[in-house]
Amino acid sequence: MAKKTVYKEDTTTDFKKPKLYRVILLNDDYTTMDFVVEILMSVFHKDPFEATQIMLNVHQNGKGIVGVYTYDIAKTKVSQVEQLAKEREFPLGIIMEPE
Repeated sequence: MAKKTVYKEDTTTDFKKPKLYRVILLNDDYTTMDFVVEILMSVFHKDPFEATQIMLNVHQNGKGIVGVYTYDIAKTKVSQVEQLAKEREFPLGIIMEPE
């Protein structure tokens, strides 16, 4: 009877956590507070209370973090806000930066 040779491979895989990005709204003197709350609710899925709190923070401090996301999600949300602001002719600034 022939002997079986069994080979074992190391199948462990190291996964790195994806880099995260802060999405930051910038205050301006022209974009309405209602519009900011609207985008926080529609794009970022914030409830009305949280959206209002974030909007007030941005208004009082000049900028504020809306959320922290992976690169693709952050980039998509920034693009969505830029498009909505452009459609409504608001100069709302939004940026993303590495955490």
